[in-house]
Amino acid sequence: QVQLVESGGGLVQVGESLRLSCAASGSIVSINVMGWYRQAPGKQRELVAIITSGGATNYANSVKGRFTISRDNAKNTVDLQMNSLKPEDTAVYYCRHERPLSGRIYWGQGTQVTVSS
Repeated sequence: QVQLVESGGGLVQVGESLRLSCAASGSIVSINVMGWYRQAPGKQRELVAIITSGGATNYANSVKGRFTISRDNAKNTVDLQMNSLKPEDTAVYYCRHERPLSGRIYWGQGTQVTVSS
């Protein structure tokens, strides 16, 4: 089992920045993919950004150039730096941990990000 604890959500104004953090604990394997997904009211959960244990990244087109994902393998943490926030970024953000070799996926409890105009 893997436990994920997110922090850093909140209410910000348009154009401001916010940093989300996620700490993983439990049975962490060396090969894994961590990432952030989000779900807005009435919409499906969608990928925001992911990063492999080797450091490869992938971003949703809507956040490219504004968001940066990073991780610390020694601490089993993944961060999401969000700049130039827009109202459409408002959502619950979920941390995700995947073991690609087994297909097991774990989710955090989610943290609310609200961007006010």
